[in-house]
Amino acid sequence: MTVTPNQKVRWGILSTARIADKVSGAIRLAENAELAAVASRTEQRARGWALEHGVDRTYGNYDALLEDPEIDAVYIPLPPSMHAEWTIKAAERGKHVLCEKPFAANAEEASAMAAACRTHNVHLMDGVMWVHHERTFAMKQIIANGVLGRMRRVTAAFTFNWDKIPDENIRLKKEFACGCLGDLGYYCIRAILWAFGDLPDQVFATARYYRGVDFNVTGTLWFRDERMASFDCGFDVGSRMWFEIAGTRAALICDDFVDPWKEESSRFWVHDVQGKAAEHKFKSCIQEVRMIERFSEWVQLGQPNHDLLTDAIDTMRICDALHKSARCREIIKFNP
Repeated sequence: MTVTPNQKVRWGILSTARIADKVSGAIRLAENAELAAVASRTEQRARGWALEHGVDRTYGNYDALLEDPEIDAVYIPLPPSMHAEWTIKAAERGKHVLCEKPFAANAEEASAMAAACRTHNVHLMDGVMWVHHERTFAMKQIIANGVLGRMRRVTAAFTFNWDKIPDENIRLKKEFACGCLGDLGYYCIRAILWAFGDLPDQVFATARYYRGVDFNVTGTLWFRDERMASFDCGFDVGSRMWFEIAGTRAALICDDFVDPWKEESSRFWVHDVQGKAAEHKFKSCIQEVRMIERFSEWVQLGQPNHDLLTDAIDTMRICDALHKSARCREIIKFNP
């Protein structure tokens, strides 16, 4: 299915999950995209969601939407255990795929998703929004310019607290391949890979479980050239979504890297060894809109971003190694 630069990419959404509210809004705001259809498990659910969000076409099952010849790309916010199945089905029907994170249930499924999309010549990307924010590119330039000196350490955290554990929440469903590592730690791991531009040599993790699902996780990653990283994630600590990237001359700190506290502005700081802090400020940038616009542009130009797909697969591979480490309580050698 060919889309020219003069045509808007026509999007369909598989599922009416809560995150679809945010992404559907981004599709409507994107200059080169339009939301054309939504599918849910029942026609009634799809129609109710479509009425609320201003979508014309609805389908009572996911296969029916994938058969629609007027859909160019699909967003998949289904549970992680369903990502591989529906990404592969979408690829087989010629649809480009933006898949919510965690990218898959495991790295093996992630690789199968990528292979299917390559075979059918469609684009594939995970739904990590913060990497598309203009602030992210500015932070990367600071690192690339050597302002921090020799890179030494990345520390990250992403948490929120449930005062009362919601047993029916999908994040606590083992059968859906959920848990805090995939839901929250995925962002921390991605930030570590983004900062170092490299894969670790070995990893170690500890975890606390609730009904067989990881409820909080602390991880350590060792890299070549005297570099280390650590992170924590969980459903039992107040809201935190920060990272520090430290080098021999300075440290870069962002206290809301996952999603800016204020949509109309964002910032980060660089602290030198004397404790002087330089604040870098940015005006409004809606990162989910930027994500949709970039992906749609790649579809229009026929130029996929292979680096982001590689990052998604590598993030899943590290998640797998950390899960294994937490279960067996051993350091896991990571062989790229």
